[in-house]
Amino acid sequence: MWPLAGIAIVVIGFGLRANPLAVVVAAAFGSGLGAGLNIAEVIAALGKAFNQNRYVSVPWLVLPVIGLMERAGLQEQARAVIARTRNATTSRILLIYLALRQITAALGLTQVAGHVQTVRPLIAPMAEAAAMRDDPAITLESRDKIKAMSAATDNIGLFFGEDIFIAIASILLIKGFLEGAGIIVQPLQLSVWAIPTALAAFAVHGLRLWRLK
Repeated sequence: MWPLAGIAIVVIGFGLRANPLAVVVAAAFGSGLGAGLNIAEVIAALGKAFNQNRYVSVPWLVLPVIGLMERAGLQEQARAVIARTRNATTSRILLIYLALRQITAALGLTQVAGHVQTVRPLIAPMAEAAAMRDDPAITLESRDKIKAMSAATDNIGLFFGEDIFIAIASILLIKGFLEGAGIIVQPLQLSVWAIPTALAAFAVHGLRLWRLK
């Protein structure tokens, strides 16, 4: 019964609202040691599971680096660069990011940008700095609107761009749903028909960004 110690550790840890990652690791060690493995063997088993199944994705491994860069003044430097660049307006910054986000998502590179990796440390501070440079008396409400629009730009670029990539999960979901209704389509057909939708989304949101004050 000792190998089942990990279950008890999970129940107790979550009941105490402890750090989930620490609880899971402790449960792994509890079950491993209970099964007769030594510490080195437990660590080796965790490493093998990570390597074979990719339980932790690469972007999560990059987050500590992003945190250190922010602490070292990444946002401040981004604001300073935009403050010195007169042609970099809020609308232009977000329009360029929208185009890049859609293009990379269409190529299947959905993890190269995102709220945590790009919007919070770079895009939102740059867009906000451009607005503050052009209007020093900008209100807090307007600044919050720019931050929200930065996050929305990432969402729209990813959502309407990723369906162009043939091997994305949403394409397979749509294909399965249509086949369940008796409609047989190929993933390539769905990807091709996602292009007009992506262009329309770019035009509509691009207009919203162009009108952003």
